[in-house]
Amino acid sequence: MQAVAHLHRHVRKSCLPYLPDLHTPEEDLAYFRQVAFPGSTIWLAEAGDHLVGFAAAKDEWLDHLYIEPAWHGRGIGSALLLAVQEGRSRLDLWTFQQNAAARRFYEARGFRPVEMTDGSGNDERVPDIRYRWVRD
Repeated sequence: MQAVAHLHRHVRKSCLPYLPDLHTPEEDLAYFRQVAFPGSTIWLAEAGDHLVGFAAAKDEWLDHLYIEPAWHGRGIGSALLLAVQEGRSRLDLWTFQQNAAARRFYEARGFRPVEMTDGSGNDERVPDIRYRWVRD
């Protein structure tokens, strides 16, 4: 759990520098333990004993997909996403409108935008976009 919280924080600071830092590392850990992971299915990607990515989904929602920046472009995100999609006919997710890399990633894999917001509904108060994938 600690490795997941650490990776989450590292990816957000490295790849999403426009996001406000709203929580301490301890609060991140508590969030994953108490909110994000209970009731979710979790997938981990490891290289040796090092966590390089994770995904978390609950019902038809992909809540988290984070990959260590040094491991971007190596197929880890695609593999995790395929694992999440397995057995599902639909999958929704949120990402930030400014996150061009994530938007390209999801759109290239069949996700389509279904809603854009001004960010007033998320903790960061940053405009976001909801994507949906539907199995053909």
